[in-house]
Amino acid sequence: MTIGVPKATAANDLKLTIVNPKTLYDPTPNGYSTAVIVPREARVAYISGQGGQDSTGALSPDFAVQVKQAYANLRTALDALGARPDQVAKLTVFVVDHDMSKLEVLTRNVKEMFGEALPAQTLIPVPKLAIDPMLFEVEAVVMLD
Repeated sequence: MTIGVPKATAANDLKLTIVNPKTLYDPTPNGYSTAVIVPREARVAYISGQGGQDSTGALSPDFAVQVKQAYANLRTALDALGARPDQVAKLTVFVVDHDMSKLEVLTRNVKEMFGEALPAQTLIPVPKLAIDPMLFEVEAVVMLD
């Protein structure tokens, strides 16, 4: 059995459907959903990994600052596509030297951006990203209106 919770979208009524089976662990307190269904009529966009660089390319050495900036950068990419956070079906996040202390930062930022409409999400611990000071990266699959 699954729970389908449509995510609100714009005028043409395309909706993402969140699926969290009752027989599985509830992932929502951790900031994600088990699965998200994109309607067949939807166009899909893929947003490349967004890191914590500010507009000058500078990276803070602080993990929490990088995560906050990366989600701000993701929001800017969504805006450029004419999309909203509730149109994001899937996130993949990459965390350098991941440990449990970083989960609270990650969960808080996802919930701030997505609220109740939590996308499916995968966290991949990595030893290193594209450039040495980079500690976090987030990529997204987005349903367009």
